Amino acid sequence: MTDLIAAMGGSAWAVIWAAFFFVVALSVIVAVHEYGHYIVGRWCGIHAEVFSIGFGKVLASRTDRRGTKWQIAAIPFGGYVKFLGDADAASVRSAGTAGLSAAERRHTMAGAPLWARAATVAAGPFANFLLTFAVLVVMGLTLGIADGQPRVERARALPWAGEMLRPGDIVLALNGTPVASYSDLGKLANDSLPQTPSIEWTVERDGQTVTFTGPHPAPAMVGGVQVKSAAVDAGLRAGDVITRAGGQEIVTFLQLREIVTGSGGQPVALTVWRNGTTTDMVLTPRKRDIPDPEGGFRTEWLMGIEQGQIFDPGTRPAGLAESLTGSLSAMWGITTSTFSGLWHMVAGNISACNMSGVIGMADALGDAAKAGPETFFTLFAIISFGVGILNLFPIPVLDGGHLVFHAWEAATGRPPSDRALRVLMSIGLTVLLSVMIFALLQDVTCV
Repeated sequence: MTDLIAAMGGSAWAVIWAAFFFVVALSVIVAVHEYGHYIVGRWCGIHAEVFSIGFGKVLASRTDRRGTKWQIAAIPFGGYVKFLGDADAASVRSAGTAGLSAAERRHTMAGAPLWARAATVAAGPFANFLLTFAVLVVMGLTLGIADGQPRVERARALPWAGEMLRPGDIVLALNGTPVASYSDLGKLANDSLPQTPSIEWTVERDGQTVTFTGPHPAPAMVGGVQVKSAAVDAGLRAGDVITRAGGQEIVTFLQLREIVTGSGGQPVALTVWRNGTTTDMVLTPRKRDIPDPEGGFRTEWLMGIEQGQIFDPGTRPAGLAESLTGSLSAMWGITTSTFSGLWHMVAGNISACNMSGVIGMADALGDAAKAGPETFFTLFAIISFGVGILNLFPIPVLDGGHLVFHAWEAATGRPPSDRALRVLMSIGLTVLLSVMIFALLQDVTCV
């Protein structure tokens, strides 16, 4: 069972928490998607009769001066824009234009030029891409980027009784090995230093060089907890320091990783230090397919933990150009990993458990909200991008299917027949529902 299903038996609050953030995120993503259809349709001269967030019974509505009814409906899993002349919310079948003047027909979806219809359809996914881009740019401008220097911005709390780093310290050497940058410090800490509790630090402090014995720079610290992970199940949080794993005293994150990956999926007993208090926990690793640097995927037993750092390095404000290019690079990475994952899943190279349905998405968004704004908005941006990609798939009932119909019309000079549309829409709906049910089953059966 997933975290959310398990939570139903133990904590109603966990279910409410996950459902709340899922509904909020989905409503915003859907609203932006549908607004893309609406605003481009309006620019193209197509009149929208209804703009709805949700389906079913209307809870609240108002009609604007253009005659568009804006409404919120009871079932918050989607939304639609119904244009003038549409027989349904899918904007595929026309109710007919008999009795309308030429000017009135021009304001219907069926009576608009092909270019206007295609632009209106494509605008929904494009709006989702634009939303993802905007969120990533704002995050880049807000959070800033590391300046690359091994300068202590904020020291982390550790179960260490001796000398600690202080804000403003600049690390010069570890065990006598010079440190020129923050990345140098990370490589040295993980690759070269002995796995011992104490290390000799040389730092520049208040203009003077100071040498002292301090904690290992790569402790078994939780820097972040990934959504839908073994770490979430165990109750781990960012900032936790793991002092024992599998009955062994440990010092570094590398030791923790070796114990967990070597567990074969068996539960691993942990002793966790959190803000001066020691707690016992049990972590059961999850088998996950992760991208391989050389291409493809590899399967490993994972904790779902990001390695924590002994201190936060100094940052500098990100320029607009850096944020723009960084966001485009991130979106390209999301695109390549998405299609690579889908291809390997279809080919049977990785497990279908990598697919999430409604329960899995709610579970992940609830976990992300607990982890903090940065994690939540990162996942929000990824989901928005995924919704845009999904809607471009050439499946009837999706925007991509509509674009295929328009391409057919452009090539042949006539739209598909009503009979063909009915058959194709039925097939598309069957495919879409089958995928949704399959994804839901993965939420329930995968761990």
